[in-house]
Amino acid sequence: ANGQRLYYEVAGEGEPLLCVMGLGADHLAFIPQVRALKEHFKVITFDNRDVGRSSYVDADYEVIDMAGDAMALADELGLDSFHLLGESLGGTIAQEMALGWPDRVRTLTLVATWASRGPWGEKRARLWANQVDRMPHEEHIDNLMLLCFSESFYEEHPERVTYLRRLMLEPEHPQKPEGFKRQLAAGSRHEARERLPSLTMPVHVIGAEQDVLVPVWKSKQLAELIPGAKLTIVPGAPHAVNLERADDLNTAVLEFIQAEERAAA
Repeated sequence: ANGQRLYYEVAGEGEPLLCVMGLGADHLAFIPQVRALKEHFKVITFDNRDVGRSSYVDADYEVIDMAGDAMALADELGLDSFHLLGESLGGTIAQEMALGWPDRVRTLTLVATWASRGPWGEKRARLWANQVDRMPHEEHIDNLMLLCFSESFYEEHPERVTYLRRLMLEPEHPQKPEGFKRQLAAGSRHEARERLPSLTMPVHVIGAEQDVLVPVWKSKQLAELIPGAKLTIVPGAPHAVNLERADDLNTAVLEFIQAEERAAA
């Protein structure tokens, strides 16, 4: 697909829902969404380039290249049009997919993501990449978890924290550090603010109130840039809203898509 080999899974039947995951995570991060949404849709999840069981590259790339990967996968699966969900870095990929192939995207759901990073974001990405080079892998995972899960999650669900930490420390297909850094750099260069007002498909922006990695004001800005976009803020949710607040996210996704399907019918 677009010069890459992409690992993907399909679950359920019905209208297709293509899900694009974010930085450092593979398709497994969408397990709570697949379990809930496969009862209503044909849910397609996959590993982006540079993570999981998909191929690694040997040079820098942009988010639009990752969007090309996902669209090539959609072509391979015969998806003439589909509902599209992207989270975090996956949300920037989904934006580029909707902007580049608007006739293919029935509805667009953007979760905990951003329209632009700019010079600030590029600087932050460079510093983070430098930290990844210096810190042990275990410390890198602990840092990721602190950025992605809430304080209350650590206090109220220590057993879940321990379980998730073990999964992240010992995945079947661990991400190589260079893959993480390339994905991080690509996301830091994403810039779509001037193009987003051209979107005409139904769009749902979902932000997380206590997101410290992608602050909630980024979601609000994103929604303001897209004419007619619906904005949902999940109260008390962290960046990993797909895991920590899966039920709330699944409900928001399902209700929006079903409402738009009824309206289209």
